[in-house]
Amino acid sequence: MFRPLSIFIGTRYTRAKRRNRFVSFISMTSMIGLALGVLAMIVVLSVMNGFQREMSSRILGMVPHATIVGVKPIDAWQPVAAAAMKNPEVTAAVPFTEMEGMLSYKGSMQPIQISGVDPAQEGKVSIVAQHIVQGRLDALKPGEFGVVIGEITARRFRLNVGDKITLIVPEVSTAPGGITPRMQRLNVVGVFKVGAELDGSMGLIHVADAATMQHWQPNQVQSVRLAVKDLYAAPKVSSDIAAGLGAEFKADDWTHTQGSLFSAMKMEKTMIGLLLLMIVAVAAFNIIATLIMVVNDKGADIAILRTIGATPRQIMAIFMVQGTVIGIVGTIIGGVLGVIAALNVSEMVGWVERVSGQHIFSSDVYFVSNLPSELQGGDVLLICSAGFILSFLATVYPAWRAAKIEPAHALRYS
Repeated sequence: MFRPLSIFIGTRYTRAKRRNRFVSFISMTSMIGLALGVLAMIVVLSVMNGFQREMSSRILGMVPHATIVGVKPIDAWQPVAAAAMKNPEVTAAVPFTEMEGMLSYKGSMQPIQISGVDPAQEGKVSIVAQHIVQGRLDALKPGEFGVVIGEITARRFRLNVGDKITLIVPEVSTAPGGITPRMQRLNVVGVFKVGAELDGSMGLIHVADAATMQHWQPNQVQSVRLAVKDLYAAPKVSSDIAAGLGAEFKADDWTHTQGSLFSAMKMEKTMIGLLLLMIVAVAAFNIIATLIMVVNDKGADIAILRTIGATPRQIMAIFMVQGTVIGIVGTIIGGVLGVIAALNVSEMVGWVERVSGQHIFSSDVYFVSNLPSELQGGDVLLICSAGFILSFLATVYPAWRAAKIEPAHALRYS
């Protein structure tokens, strides 16, 4: 089969056993270093994707994807929900009221965000019912002023189901200060644990009790909470629905409350990716040292090729082929091993825990009990492409030096 001279000799140099074993060793370490760099990038980014997925599913499973908020308390939320459900992106719409206040227990206080929910319908838009560790969500009954609190709050105040706690909320009044505190005694009927910061900053009461505390009618609510198919479409979907309902309604969505957290997570992934890319770059540019030593070792061969008619461009192509083959093989090996490791990292960590008897990710400390991983094809393609490109760029200078060798000079001193 016909092959161009540059490819034939370049691949032959790659396969051949060199007289200089040190050059061969450096070439192998360059390949191994590149493979390890690619493997590390794929595994680390996959683990970060897994953590981001867990955070997204837990936090955004608790907070509203979007809400249609009434300028005044909504007397009948069902027509608003029906209008929202006409949008194909909306999967559920339920009544919702939100308040901010302080929890007080035996002299200790902490800020809290109270959500008024309908326990019968909350499962359509929230995962809280799946993460109840004490009590039940359906124990929230209108008029009984029950509350479901997070595990961090319960641990901080040493509360259990059946204990009572005081909720203090600000109330507008005609007093000189303009605002007076309103206190309400609440009965703890449940504790949830989603493994995120919400465990210490969120509580749930019945939507009718929230209306009573706001001095509204029992059937009045503050807003309608929406669940949408595409989280990143929530701002547009909620804005379109609110615009269709008129000036008495406005839209809100998760990007206003949790957007900074997910922006920080995205930036963190980008920065760690760039730092790991430097490892790949160092391994790729080791090819420069390898090829420079190969060029010095093959000076006589280059001179002979030049004397029998090889052009400087062909000489340059020979060593570019050799370096590129080293880079491609290292990147492919690292990519394959990285994909295998990313798909099995949870099992490997579990095996280490079983062998060592130590819990690396204790559920008492971390919000996950195992190491999550989510392999994304786009990340693998980007990492492997970066490895290929850096490997190719690393061959340019040594190949250019080889093309500049003068045949007479090389043969004289060979």
